[in-house]
Amino acid sequence: MIRVSDIHKSFGDVRAVSGISFDAPDGKITGLLGPNGAGKSTTLRILYTVLKPDAGSATIDGADVVTHSLDARRRIGALPHGAGLYPHLTARENIAYYAALCGLSCDSIEERVDNIVELLDIGDFAERRTKGFSQGQRTKVAIARSLVHDPQNIILDEPSNGLDVMATRSLRELILKLKDAGRCVLFSSHVMQEIIALCDDIVIIAHGKVAIHDTADGIRNQTGCDDLEDAFVKAILEMEPA
Repeated sequence: MIRVSDIHKSFGDVRAVSGISFDAPDGKITGLLGPNGAGKSTTLRILYTVLKPDAGSATIDGADVVTHSLDARRRIGALPHGAGLYPHLTARENIAYYAALCGLSCDSIEERVDNIVELLDIGDFAERRTKGFSQGQRTKVAIARSLVHDPQNIILDEPSNGLDVMATRSLRELILKLKDAGRCVLFSSHVMQEIIALCDDIVIIAHGKVAIHDTADGIRNQTGCDDLEDAFVKAILEMEPA
């Protein structure tokens, strides 16, 4: 379970996050939905310990991301936005290297890599160097790295960005499998259709704050809008600074 409690983060005079709070439970898919610059990626970077909040707290299965950051990292698999691969390593080598960084034993790494290569259907290019990979291939390998240590919590920052229709479909199927396995899945997107297709709970973020946190039906009820896109726009506009 991921818990965010009143976190704040500024970069100089720019306030990126202003008191965001929400829970993302196990066995559910929680989506962060908001326009570009709303604070989604900053929130996720705090959760996977790249950034420290100026105030507030966040925990991964009870491990504080600041005071027990190493413990928190062990409990997550993260796909940052624009995550890079080592171009001169093969896809398999990229995944195995990350498995070693996560502390997997030498005896278990080969089996775990084989399993994740099969799960994500990347066997056709697993032995190729990643330099020159398509966006879809790079994303699949990056996701494989994030899952190779079998984390309970998965954090994905705009995972379908740049993917074609078939790759996006495969990604959605994987996310649903993770949910069915009881994992906590948290991902950000600005694509309404993606959020509707996958999420049990939706956290709409605007101007660094939570506008609404509810199910799709709950958001429609709160805003009085039958269409979720209209509900999203209304929630965003109501958060506009005075």
